[in-house]
Amino acid sequence: MRLHVVAVGRLRTGPEHALVSDYLTRAARAGRAFGFSDVSVIEVDDRKGAGKSGEAALIRGVLPKGAVVVALDERGTLLASTELAEHLAKWRDGGTRDLALVIGGADGLDPSLVAEADLALSFGPMVWPHMLARVMLSEQIYRAVSILAGSPYHRV
Repeated sequence: MRLHVVAVGRLRTGPEHALVSDYLTRAARAGRAFGFSDVSVIEVDDRKGAGKSGEAALIRGVLPKGAVVVALDERGTLLASTELAEHLAKWRDGGTRDLALVIGGADGLDPSLVAEADLALSFGPMVWPHMLARVMLSEQIYRAVSILAGSPYHRV
């Protein structure tokens, strides 16, 4: 299964970019033996004035055909890291080819896109800057793959 982090806006070179790259590289390396063939980032332009609906159209345009979609939304479901790993395993074992984890722009995701998603996922009731949400999501992807691999990275 290929994993795609789909995000509105471009992440500039800096500490957040380095962390995202590091976690996703680790996830790709660890995941190959466990059915995760690729981990990538797809960025769409943050068009000023387009609003959430314009961003949603751009996101829909880059989603792999037939992908399972997980939308990050503050009103979404709270999952433990082990539960996220279980979801990834279920989708992988069910034959899902592509999983897209979607992060909106500064104002979040369009409600219609969240409603269409297979899962709305929350990092809690606090609102996070989207660049930090990318880091947190990337780390959780690596953690989930590590859990499935039986790695000691995740300690209970």
